[in-house]
Amino acid sequence: MLGRWFKKIFSQQKQQSQASEKSKKQQDAHSINPSLPHTLLLLKDQFGQSPDFTVRSLSRHPAEPSGMAVCYFAGLIDQKLLTSLIEGLIHEDSDNNQNQTNPSQMASRLLEKLPSGHMEIIHNEDQLFTAILSGSAVIIINNCPFSLAVMISGGARRSVEEPSSQTVVRGPKEGFTEDITTNIALVRRKIRSPKLKFETHNIGQLTHTTVVLAYIEDVANTDVVKDITLRLQSIDTDSILESGYIQEFIQDSPLSPFPMMIDTERPDTVAGSLLDGQVAVLVDGTPFALIAPVTFFNFFQTPEDYYQRYDISTFLRCLRLVAFLVSLLLPSLYIALTTFQQEMIPTTLLISLTAQREGTPFPALVETLIMEITFEVIREAGIRMPRVIGPAISIVGALVIGQAAVEAGLVSGAVVIVVSFTAISNFVIPYFSMSSAIRLLRFVLMFLAGFLGLFGILAGLIPMLAHLLSLRSFGIDYLMPYSPFYKSNMKDLVLRAPWWAMKTRPNVKSGKNRIRQAPHQYPKGTSNRLDNMKEPEQ
Repeated sequence: MLGRWFKKIFSQQKQQSQASEKSKKQQDAHSINPSLPHTLLLLKDQFGQSPDFTVRSLSRHPAEPSGMAVCYFAGLIDQKLLTSLIEGLIHEDSDNNQNQTNPSQMASRLLEKLPSGHMEIIHNEDQLFTAILSGSAVIIINNCPFSLAVMISGGARRSVEEPSSQTVVRGPKEGFTEDITTNIALVRRKIRSPKLKFETHNIGQLTHTTVVLAYIEDVANTDVVKDITLRLQSIDTDSILESGYIQEFIQDSPLSPFPMMIDTERPDTVAGSLLDGQVAVLVDGTPFALIAPVTFFNFFQTPEDYYQRYDISTFLRCLRLVAFLVSLLLPSLYIALTTFQQEMIPTTLLISLTAQREGTPFPALVETLIMEITFEVIREAGIRMPRVIGPAISIVGALVIGQAAVEAGLVSGAVVIVVSFTAISNFVIPYFSMSSAIRLLRFVLMFLAGFLGLFGILAGLIPMLAHLLSLRSFGIDYLMPYSPFYKSNMKDLVLRAPWWAMKTRPNVKSGKNRIRQAPHQYPKGTSNRLDNMKEPEQ
């Protein structure tokens, strides 16, 4: 008890010291010089050699009392908005010259009357540099102790297109882009509620990347939101270029092969997760958003499961779990049965396999490894090659090399079938992060099966299951709702219940507001006896 008290006192003192250091750094930051010529020289010293850095003077002489200038990077701003901004500035400048308004009053009038979007007051040089590099046009007024940053970012951007890595047959065809403002708008269009919150963080001492935390108030778990916020604020690095950087910094169990966060480029997936009580992290410069907390079974669910009939969705989820087991265990089972446990193979099949392997010079483990590594090389080459010839090389390479290996007697035909079906099953897993983890674990089980047979497979599966039981994603058990068991979550796990039966959000993930819809929301024609069905335990 005494140790906890000392620990609490020490943590409070540490937080106070960090806060005082932070405020001291902010006070030590160089304030903007009121002189317009001095500020322009400073900017030209910082960016003067850059061909895209532009300074537009709106007065004949910058040293005039009403002198004004606009500074920006040409490739980071919207030219139409810039033209509108400059027209408004010229109009206000002429009015101020007639009325002889002092610089501070002039800046206040600009804040009120300029036809622009987000505006920010800048007091020090670091804020000035960051604003210009973030796509803002900075208005500098002579003899004014602060400057104005107008957010008119634009330039060349990728338009909203269909996601390339997570396609669906039925559902929205729009995906995230590299612009975080567009991504926020895509999410807000689907959840039109004031309870949808976005918290902005600036991470990276050199990149100053905008990272946005999204959640729904009263629906998301408050403890999870606070935990992720603290983890984001604790990141101290030079650069954040993609959401994968954030994922490695904040996820639990960084040495585990299993992913602790979902990465998606679909706005409907993010919206559905937010409505279930999860939290999303959007990073500027990448179309992939992060979702947390997650469970193991979330990686086998797709947004299309909720757009079609519940019975079809249930069948597809079962199919994905079967494909997961095939991708993980099929090569190791083949090695174990053909090397150690031949008595478990039917006699006719055993004779056929023995006849095929009669001329092969390698044991089952070696020939399976050869084919697996060959397929992984072809797969990676197909990704890195130009898009025009990549698919052709992958298909032709797999067919030609496999057929040639069998005819040359290096491997048996059964191994080619096993490896091919294993690879196809791996593609069934919806999320690439989970399928990549299975690819690594498959090789571990293959080596264990090659030395110990079925006992080796069990020796690998038991620690793997124990590891899964020990994992937690931001305080949520990875195998929830099976461990621990939550009856109310079984309606949307492997089996998907109809929408009218899923009245509550998943337990533990969501906060106080777990009610999703009316308690007696049944389709027309459903028997009234369903009204008397027992509701799931809260």
